[in-house]
Parts: sequence; C-alpha cells; structure tokens
Amino acid sequence: MSIWKRKPMALLLAEASESEKGLKRTLTAWSLVALGIGAIIGAGLFVRTATAAAQNAGPSVTIGFIVAAVGCALAGLCYAELSSSIPISGSAYTYTYATMGELLAWIIGWDLILEYAVGAATVGIAWSEYLNNLLVNVLHVSPISYEWCHSPFQTSTDGVSGIMNIPAFFIVAVISLLLIKGTQESAFVNGIIVVAKVAIVIMIIIFGWHFIKPENHTPYIPAASIFKDEHGVGHNFGGIMGILGAAGTVFFAFIGFDAVSTAAQETINPKRNMPIGILGSLAVCTVLYILFAHVLTGLESVEFFRNGGKEASVANAITSAMPGYGWLAQFVTVAILAGFSSVILVMLLGQSRVFYSMGKDGLLPRAFSDVHPKFKTPYKANLVILVIVGLFAAFIPGDIVGDMTSIGTLFAFILVCISVIVLRKTEPDMKREFKTPFVPLVPILGIVVCLAMIYGLGWTNWLRLFAWLAIGLVIYFVYSKKNSRLNNQDKE
Repeated sequence: MSIWKRKPMALLLAEASESEKGLKRTLTAWSLVALGIGAIIGAGLFVRTATAAAQNAGPSVTIGFIVAAVGCALAGLCYAELSSSIPISGSAYTYTYATMGELLAWIIGWDLILEYAVGAATVGIAWSEYLNNLLVNVLHVSPISYEWCHSPFQTSTDGVSGIMNIPAFFIVAVISLLLIKGTQESAFVNGIIVVAKVAIVIMIIIFGWHFIKPENHTPYIPAASIFKDEHGVGHNFGGIMGILGAAGTVFFAFIGFDAVSTAAQETINPKRNMPIGILGSLAVCTVLYILFAHVLTGLESVEFFRNGGKEASVANAITSAMPGYGWLAQFVTVAILAGFSSVILVMLLGQSRVFYSMGKDGLLPRAFSDVHPKFKTPYKANLVILVIVGLFAAFIPGDIVGDMTSIGTLFAFILVCISVIVLRKTEPDMKREFKTPFVPLVPILGIVVCLAMIYGLGWTNWLRLFAWLAIGLVIYFVYSKKNSRLNNQDKE
C-alpha cells in the first residue's frame, strides 16, 4: 500500500469515457467562459479590492492585481494543458494523482476543500453584507440586526456581539439545492448573471473615471509601514511588501478560472473547450480588474476604506464620491447580490466535483461519488458541502476565511505547475490538444510568483495552512490510505 502510487493515465482516460453512468456532458466553450467569469468577478473584486487597498497597498493595489494576474496566467497555461489532456472531474487533485502519487493527491484534494468550500463561505458572508445594504439603501426598510448577520467573533462599534450569520447560511443552502437540480440549469442561470455583472463593472469604470481625485492616488505607492486591523493582526502596508501582500489578498479575486477545470467531465469536446474557458475568462477579467481598482481607489481615500466604506465598500464609495449617481449604487447593490450568488454556485460546483472524484477513488466515503438517478449530479456530496460551507459562513469572519482561500489556492497552483513538468517527463507521448509554451520555464515562473504571493500573505496565514494540512494528513492515514481503491485493487 504505497502512498506514492500513481493513478495510471489509461485508467483516468477510461473513467472519462464512462458517460452513461457518470456525469452528463452539457457545457460548451461559452458556458465555461461564463462559469469562469461568474466565479472570478465577485467578492474578490467588490470586497477584497477595498480590503487590499486599506490593509496593504493603497492605490498601488492595481500593481498587486497585475502581479496576481501574472501568477494566474502562468498557472492558467498549465491548467489548460492538463485539463485538455486529462478531461476528468477533480481539477488539480486529479492531475496530481496522475503525476505525483496518492499522498500528494490527497494533500491537494484536501487543499482544494480549503479553496472552494472556504471560498464559497467568504462570498456568502459578502452576500450577507450587501443584503443589508439592499434593505437599507434600496428597499428603505430596517436591516437584519447585527447579531444575526455576523459571526460570534465580531463586535459592532456599539458593543453588540454577533451570534450567527443567517443570510450567509441561507444563500449557501439555496445554491447547493440548485446544483443538485442540475449543472446545465445552473450554468444557464449563471450565464444571465454574468452579463449583468460585467455590465456593472464597465459602468463603474466609465462613470467613475470622471470622479477620480488625483490626491487619492498620491503617493501611488505609499511608504512602507505596518497597519493593524480590527483583530490586531499586523499587515505590511506600502512598499514592495505591501504590493505583494495586496497581490495575495486580491488573488482571491482571480479564483474561479481553475474551477472551470473541475467541470471537465461535463464539458462537450473538453480538449478544445477547456483551454478556451480557462484562458478566456482570465483574460477578460484581468483587464476589467485593473481598470476597476484604479477607479475605486481614486474615488475615496485609504482611510475611507478602513472605516466607513468597509462593508459594501463599492456601493458606499459611489454614494460618497459620485453625487447624482445614487441610482448606480442601488443598481450595484442589487446586481452584486446576484453576482455573488453565481460565484458561490461555481465554488460549490468545483467543491462537489472534487468530492465526487475523491469519493470514486475511495479517499473519501464512496457515498460522495453517488450520482442522483434523475439529475445526474453528485447530490450527496452537495448536501455534505451545504453543511460544511454553511457552518463556515455562519460562524467565521469574512476576512479570515478570504485569506485562507487565497493561500490554499496558491498552494494548489504550485502543484499544478509542478504536474506539467512531471507529466512531460513521465508521459512524453500523451496526446495534448493544448501545450503550455516554454516548459519548464513557464511552470517554474508560475511557482516563483505564487510563492512570492504566499510570502506576502504573512505568517498567520502560513500557520492556518499548515494546521489545515496537518488535520488532512491525520484523516489520510486513519481513513483514506486504508480505503483507497488504487491501493486495494487486488481485493476488489
């Protein structure tokens, strides 16, 4: 029972061809680009941009976006090769199983739980914030009381302590049930929302450009210092470290294009459509992000985003800095709620497909790979995820889970880059519809940029990642190793 045993490529490709009993192939190239944009444009842009400006980089958060985009592009090229060559559900988990063996596959699968599940919880918390903004500023009714829309670890300026974030739990539950109904239906709903989200971002860029105050961009790169947030955690602010910290923070905004790769087994002609979906969604969003961050940090000062503009920061900045555009702030609030819903949808889709793959391999209970007889979706995995993500969303603060998601994803990207190099050596003759250029240079550069962003996130996040991985290793050696199908083939 070797922990380094690799899943044979022939077995992986045979699993991909089992379409009758498995998942339905319904997703086109456009569906994948829309899924990617649906996941990418969301809490990362509308919440984490202001957080990175306030805690790390000020106006130079735009440079942080460029650093994050470079890292994502390098990793994205690696994802495109692997997803077109190994069109199986499971994303980086599957690629690692084929290239580096079972133990590292388990580690990356466990890490992807950190990315998708905790990421969905982060967006659920942001959804809750904007719901209150909708109730007050659009519908003009009383907001949900503080204690029922914040975690127990949060306290208001009036001294009210949170109990449970009910709206965040609610939206996670609704989206989970939609995913059980079917991937095609979910993708259709997501496609409509994506059009609205992109329209909002473009409107904010066009209208907001005229309200940029040059003094808010001066100095563009603040002098290096330490900023302590409301939890007393210190952040590198300004200078090179501030930009790297901002890149690690806003990196959350790019999470999504890799979730596209988890739907490979439900994609029509995946060898052609997967690279289009991954790189297309990444290219569209990078341009929008840099322009959006430039406008947002020009509308208001760093102090505004640290204090009054913290929750629902984009709508508050528009209301504060753009007189006569109250209608845009209201429109933003309504559409962002829908937009956040689509992000949660793609995150939960990615998580359930990772659970589905790990269940089929025996590393998690086999029930996770059970497909609904009518809807052809891994419904048991979705129900378990509903509980896990719902509890995170209800009881953990958003900034903590956001950084955990970023560091988990960066770690996954590093292993994907390594997988491309390993697979070129071990499977040189494998058919590749898309080839990462300049191997091993591009994967190595991807590893370096991702490591730099991990470094910028600080030791508290390193500690959380190590603690999460330690828990995962205990589960692997207690349960997964004994129940692995690959290690028990002779007994089956």
